[in-house]
Parts: sequence; structure tokens; C-alpha cells
Amino acid sequence: MTPADPGAGARTCCTPARQPPGAAAQAPGSAVARVPDGAAQAYRTRIELPGGAFRMGSEDSDANPGDGEGPVREVTVEPFALDAHAVTNARFAAFVEATGHRSDAERFGWSYVFGAFLPRPLREAAPRPVATPWWCAVEEARWDAPEGPGSGLDGRWDHPVTHVSWADARAFCAWDGGRLPTEAEWEYAARGGLDQARYPWGDELTPGGAHRCNIWQGDFPDGGTAEDGHAGTAPVHAYRPNGFGLFNVAGNVWEWTADLWHRRAPGLRAMRGGSYLCHDSYCNRFRVAARTANTPDSTTGNLGFRVARASAAPTR
Repeated sequence: MTPADPGAGARTCCTPARQPPGAAAQAPGSAVARVPDGAAQAYRTRIELPGGAFRMGSEDSDANPGDGEGPVREVTVEPFALDAHAVTNARFAAFVEATGHRSDAERFGWSYVFGAFLPRPLREAAPRPVATPWWCAVEEARWDAPEGPGSGLDGRWDHPVTHVSWADARAFCAWDGGRLPTEAEWEYAARGGLDQARYPWGDELTPGGAHRCNIWQGDFPDGGTAEDGHAGTAPVHAYRPNGFGLFNVAGNVWEWTADLWHRRAPGLRAMRGGSYLCHDSYCNRFRVAARTANTPDSTTGNLGFRVARASAAPTR
């Protein structure tokens, strides 16, 4: 196994790649909600980062050897700015309203939903990836209907947008005057000034017994306990920020980056951060150096992004 071909299991346990699902399952009904006043303008804080050299990657003994985290190497990034929060449903709604953007999930007519979030009859009828049967291909699942028709965004406007492809993320960033971060920029920012720490806050997962990120607790995939307070996505401002002021750079949703997974794998784009489905018993990719990839047209209920920009700070 090499970084150029991490294997289906290495990728799809996190976010399954878009493949023809057959007859995708369809949830009943529909829901349309109005964006609350001011919601689209919230959580737009931009963090100016000075850049510089840092030690990127890891040689953790429990890292997947196909993920290409190592070796640890010194990397230098130029000054840049990065949003403190992942892009919210409300911000993405403003983008769609302003541009008429049609997401890839809408164009394909379906997206992957975590099966435990679906009614049992629908879950049992849904086409599923062979390697990861906890994912269900649901017709009309999309950014504003995360579990398919009948679902909506009430109570989730401040949650990260999901079911967005790499192309959708890039389109939003361009409209917002930014871009996706590179992997090096993302990891530099996520480390929050710490050198080679396992997580954005240090080496202990729950310091003092406190949850510091939104990941899976309990038996997977049917015995989640939501001890951290969230069964699915959490608000983008949940938990403490890291040393640079960034929120949820571990868990909650995977985040697209600008980079190829590997130069010999041009069909894959790298993702960072882990999601609410990560658990250290089978997928510990919420570690700050962890990485995975997916095809740029893939969309799932645990995949979002945040916006990077050129630094606005004066140069010396």
C-alpha cells in the first residue's frame, strides 16, 4: 500500500467515493426553511497567521501506512489568513442565493448519508458501498436536505455545510474572495503553534475528562452514545479553539484542501481533520497530522471546508 493508492478501505471508511449507487433510496416529503436574519454574516472571523517553518506530518505508530503522513519534515508556509470556522449552512445558503450555484449532489441527484440517521425502512432499502455499509446513497440528499427530502436546516444554520464536493467548495471560496488552504497551511493552522502534538490542543484526547472535539463515542456504527453532546454535526463554534483561534480542526466534518492526495493519484483530493464518525478504535484520523482523500465529485454528510485567503497583514 502506498500514498498513491491508499486502498478503498483506507478512504471510504471516512467518506465514501461517489460511485453509481444503483437505485438510490429516497426519503419521503420535503422541507424548506428560511435563513434566520443575520445568520449568513455570523462565524466569518478571519485569522491572520504569520506563517513560518513548522514540523509537518507524523510517524505515529497507529497511523495508517497508506496515508502518507510521514516522514516528519520541516515545511515553511507564507503568511496567510484562514477562517476560524468551517463554512456554515447559512453562509453557503447566501452563496447559492447570490449565484444560483447547483451543487454536485444536486446534479447527480443523490449523496451519501450515515445510515443511523435514516428511518429503518429507508436505511434497509438504501444502496450501500460494499466496504462501508453504514453509508447509504439517498436520492435528493444535498446541502440543504442533509438526510434527504423531509430533512432541513432548522436548528443547523450554524452547523458546517455538508454534502459539498471539492468543486462546490472551490466555487464558494472564489465567490467569497478566497481559496481552499493547502495541506501544509491547514496543518500549520490546525497545530495552533504546538510542535508535533497529537491533537490541536495537546497529546491527551480528553484532558481532565473534557471533550475537546466532536467524534464518535460508543460502539460503531449502531451504538453511539454522543457523550460529547453531538450525534451528528456540531455548531462550528463548539468546543474551545486552538492556540491560533481556530475551531473544530479535529472532528465534526472533514475539510477539503486544495492539494492532490499524491502527484501519482490525480483523481483524488486531500482532506483533513476527521469527522463526527471518527473513533480511535478503527479510524483515528482526527489526529492533527492525519489525512485521507476522495474523488473531487464525492459528497457525504460529514464533509465540508473552510476558506483561506492571502494575508491582509502588512509585509515587512
